[in-house]
Amino acid sequence: MEALKIDRKVSARIPTDEAEFMLHLYHSNLDSKEHLALILGHVKACSEVLVRVHSECFTGDVLGSNRCDCGEQLRCAKKHIAEAGAGVLIYLRQEGRGIGLLDKLRAYNLQDEGYDTVDANLLLGHQADERDYAVAALILKDLGVVSIRLLTNNPQKIERLRELDISVIERVPVEPTINDENAAYIATKVERMNHLLNLGISSSAVQK
Repeated sequence: MEALKIDRKVSARIPTDEAEFMLHLYHSNLDSKEHLALILGHVKACSEVLVRVHSECFTGDVLGSNRCDCGEQLRCAKKHIAEAGAGVLIYLRQEGRGIGLLDKLRAYNLQDEGYDTVDANLLLGHQADERDYAVAALILKDLGVVSIRLLTNNPQKIERLRELDISVIERVPVEPTINDENAAYIATKVERMNHLLNLGISSSAVQK
């Protein structure tokens, strides 16, 4: 099998309310997707760089859906990086924990019938989480980052990046705002996907 490679195609200045970033667009040789890295400040040859590896969520990131905490995590990551004065936000095109938007919306319908987010994926013939972080690791290596402080609640993401030779020296929590729409979803991530949050709720207690 051909080895994964990435190619930085273009970079552009992106001024935002939080800070002025540089946006790098990458292509890989194994898919046709456009993966992105939003960079603030100097990160090459730097240690303890604040990093968020974020997987695309159209409904949360763009539409502001309350069904998940993805959009909030994206906004919080930009804010934290801006406050730190330097960092990297990697935006991977793997919608719906890797199952794509079509099946994510089908999974939403199953969740409305009472299945949790894990069982909905399984019923559609997917794994609970099909995301891959190899492109993210290559982007960090392309940027010359030595070690990272990772904005995440997901221990599997930390483990996978370490397996890909990324030095993760610290986990920086991203605390979600709980609402009626996302409470069961977030509780399921804690109970069944081992996300590191202390919510004091259970998915059974809030499942509709």
